[in-house]
Amino acid sequence: MLIFLFGARIVLLEFNDWIPDHLPDSDSFWQAGVGNDIKNNKSIMADHYETLGVSKGATDEEIKKAYRKLAHKYHPDKQGGDEKKFKEINEAYQVLSDKTKRSQYDQFGQTFQGGGPGGGFSGQDFSGFDFSGFSQGQGGFSDFSDIFSDIFGGGGGFSSQSQRKRGADIQVDTEIDFFEMAKGAKRDIKLYKAVACSHCKGTGGEPGSGEKTCPTCQGSGKIQKTSRSFLGMFSQVVVCPECQGEGKVYEKKCRECGGDGRKKEEQTITIDIPAGISNGQSISVRGAGEAGGKGAQAGDLYIEVHVKNHPKFERKNLDILSEEKIPFSLAVLGGKTEVETLWGDLVLKIPAGTQSGEIFRIKNKGLADIYGRKTGHHLVKVRVAVPKNLSREQKNIVEELKKAEL
Repeated sequence: MLIFLFGARIVLLEFNDWIPDHLPDSDSFWQAGVGNDIKNNKSIMADHYETLGVSKGATDEEIKKAYRKLAHKYHPDKQGGDEKKFKEINEAYQVLSDKTKRSQYDQFGQTFQGGGPGGGFSGQDFSGFDFSGFSQGQGGFSDFSDIFSDIFGGGGGFSSQSQRKRGADIQVDTEIDFFEMAKGAKRDIKLYKAVACSHCKGTGGEPGSGEKTCPTCQGSGKIQKTSRSFLGMFSQVVVCPECQGEGKVYEKKCRECGGDGRKKEEQTITIDIPAGISNGQSISVRGAGEAGGKGAQAGDLYIEVHVKNHPKFERKNLDILSEEKIPFSLAVLGGKTEVETLWGDLVLKIPAGTQSGEIFRIKNKGLADIYGRKTGHHLVKVRVAVPKNLSREQKNIVEELKKAEL
């Protein structure tokens, strides 16, 4: 008997007639690897921390930095990229960048799968197994697949609709200078990605070719897979790999894409970078990622923007900060000086008696936010320049000022 406790509900399942007469002996049990995984609590999944190359105590910023570096290195659209490694990196980041998922992962170990709608439970999904051989007399239930689906929050591995997969998202990086950040810019992004086949229009069938019932699944869109474990034989229903759940296939596959509906091509996409964008901020272009299989929805393109530092200007939110040196005489007597801004040179009025380190604000000469609703200011910090080498005449003047206690 197996007892499952879910909230206030207890479900008891009788397995007396289901458990095979002969279980494997202990030696074969451990040699098969099943027992070792249980004994050592090993996971068949890669450790997410090892995947990103960070420690378990890594900060959110360290995890994000490691992800960016690895994603850039292994992106499949780059030369030398690794699609499998890229997917592992993305999977690890999706868990470790989310505080709730990371907490659950740390609690349950490497076997944590993120759970389904029920959340948290990461055991075997029984929703696709066929338990129709058990009658009410044997287990007290007419349909064990319904029970397991109810317990584990299943929903099944198969849907009557097509299992077409949405295209993968693409993430790339681009760099702009400080002035482009302030005023906006355009960039041409070159991608080598999967696009809808132009010959078959993404259908996967040769133009003019009719459809027929899938010979693999006989039109049902699903096939039954049987596997053996130490508990007995399991029969699982999965989506047909030939028709992807459609139940039909084309009589002749497209000669250009081989029936996939996609092929790899180089494509250039022009993007507009809005003025005021922040360093590290991303722009998304919907539908500009990898094409989906056989007409499925395309993924999205994400462009992470990096802003080069400027030797003179510094950004603080929507304000621009800079420093200007002024002579001692201007600080004492007051006057005007020319200062450089993002929008050209402007004249700044310096009042008499200005102290070194004082900050002057030039209104509305900072950055506009990306929505155009607010504009920052330009903040100028003045530094009173103290000359190192004085002429005889200048020294005499300073001596006179000293006598006057200035």
